[in-house]
Amino acid sequence: MRRNHGMVLGLISLLLLGAVPAAAQQPTEEIRQSLARLSARLDSLERGSCPTGPAVVIPPGKDSVSQGLSALSARLERLIALRCQAGAAPAAPDTVGDDLAALRAAAAAAAGVPAATPGQDTTAKGGRTEFIGRQRSGSALNPEISATGDIRLVGRKHHGLSSNEDEFEVALQSTLDPYSNAKLILSFGADGAALEEGYMWYTGLPGRVRADLGQFRQQIGDLNRWHLHALPESEYPLVYQRYLGEEGLSGAGLSLYTTLPLSLAHGTHEVWLQGTSAESDPLYGTGRHGTLLGRVQNFWQLSRSTYGQVGFSALGGDHGDTLRGRVLGADLRLTWRPPNAGTRKNLTFRAEGYRFRGHEPGAVTTRYGMFADLVLQTSQRWIFGTRYDYVETPRGVETKEWQVSPTITWWESEFVYLRLEGRHHHVDGGGNDNRLLLQAVFAMGPHKHETY
Repeated sequence: MRRNHGMVLGLISLLLLGAVPAAAQQPTEEIRQSLARLSARLDSLERGSCPTGPAVVIPPGKDSVSQGLSALSARLERLIALRCQAGAAPAAPDTVGDDLAALRAAAAAAAGVPAATPGQDTTAKGGRTEFIGRQRSGSALNPEISATGDIRLVGRKHHGLSSNEDEFEVALQSTLDPYSNAKLILSFGADGAALEEGYMWYTGLPGRVRADLGQFRQQIGDLNRWHLHALPESEYPLVYQRYLGEEGLSGAGLSLYTTLPLSLAHGTHEVWLQGTSAESDPLYGTGRHGTLLGRVQNFWQLSRSTYGQVGFSALGGDHGDTLRGRVLGADLRLTWRPPNAGTRKNLTFRAEGYRFRGHEPGAVTTRYGMFADLVLQTSQRWIFGTRYDYVETPRGVETKEWQVSPTITWWESEFVYLRLEGRHHHVDGGGNDNRLLLQAVFAMGPHKHETY
C-alpha cells in the first residue's frame, strides 16, 4: 500500500520537475488546486480511511502535465474503488504482520522445519486445539513458597528478659487445576514443628459455593481466621484463648461458604457452615471432637470512606457424655479509610462479645467474655492501637480477668514491621502481671502478612 502511494507521488513530482525545463513555466492555479486535492485523497487513503467526495477533475489540456495528472487521477480512483468496496475502510498497512511472518520464517529455518504458509493455522491439528507448554525446566510446576518469622523479646517484672516465644511459618500454595487450589502452612517454634493449616479449596461450584477440605482455622469472629503474626496485637484476644483455645480454634473437616442472593439495606451477606474435628480444651477437654460451626456475616458500605461489618457465630460439640460446650458470639467492625489515602490513613474499631455454656457432670456454667480494640494508622509507616479484654473463666469457680494492651507499630517496609507493646493483666485473686514486648515480623515470598 505504501509502495503504491510512493510511486504515485514520485510520478507526480517527476512530471512537474520535467515540465518546468521543457515549458519553462509555472503550473497554473487550477493545476495547483488539482494537485492539492489529489494529495489530500492520497493522504486519507494512506491513513487507513476512505477518501470522501467526488474524484479530482483535471483541467483539460494537451501539455504533458495535464495528461499525466489525468492518468494518475484515474489510477488513484481505481485504487480507491479497490480498497473501499461497498464503503468499507481500507486495511491499514500490515507492517506488524510482515514483521511477524519474517520472525516465524527465521524461527522455522533455525529449527529446521518448513515455514507455515500465509493463512495456515499452526495451532490446529486434527480439528482440535493443542496447547503445548515449552518451559525449559520443571520449576514451573513448583508451588509458591513463602516464609514468615515472628521474633519476640519479652520483659516481665521479676522475670527478666526472655525470647522463647519466637515462631516461624513456611507456606506453600499452588493452583492444582482449573477447579481447585491448595495451601500448606507449617509452623516451627520452641515446641517443635506442627501443621498450622493444610487444605484444598474449590471455587465456582453450583450456587456460588466455595468448599474447603482439610485442616484450617475456623471462621468465628473477625480475628480467629488470622494468623498470629498478622494480628493487630501480639496475642489473640483473651476471650478466644479462654473459650476456644490458646491459639484460637482450628479443625480438620469441611467448610462451605456462599453469599446470599438477597440484600438488606444494600448490604452483602455471607454464610459459613463448617463441620470439623477440633481440639479445644475449654470446649471438650483433651482430644479431638466433632464440632459444628455456623456464621453469618453482613457488610455495608456506609460511605466512600467508611464500611461496617456485623457478624454472628455459633458453635458447639460433645465429648461423649462428660463434657459439652456451646459458644454464641456477635462481632462488630467499623473502618474508615479515605479512598485517596488508603495506604496512609485508617481507623478501625472492633468489638466482640461471647457467651460460653459448659455442661459437665453435676454442673452447668454460663460465662461471658468480650474485647474491644481501636487501631489508628496515621501514615504509611506508623500505626497506634489499644485493646481491652474482659473474660470469665469458662468452667469451675468463676474468676474474672481483664487486661489492657497498647501498641505502637512501625512498618519498616511491606516485608518487615516492628512493634512495641505493653500489657497490664489483672486476675481477681491473682494480682497483676505487667510486661513489655518488642516484636519483629518479617515475610518472604509472594504471600506475606495474610489477614483474610
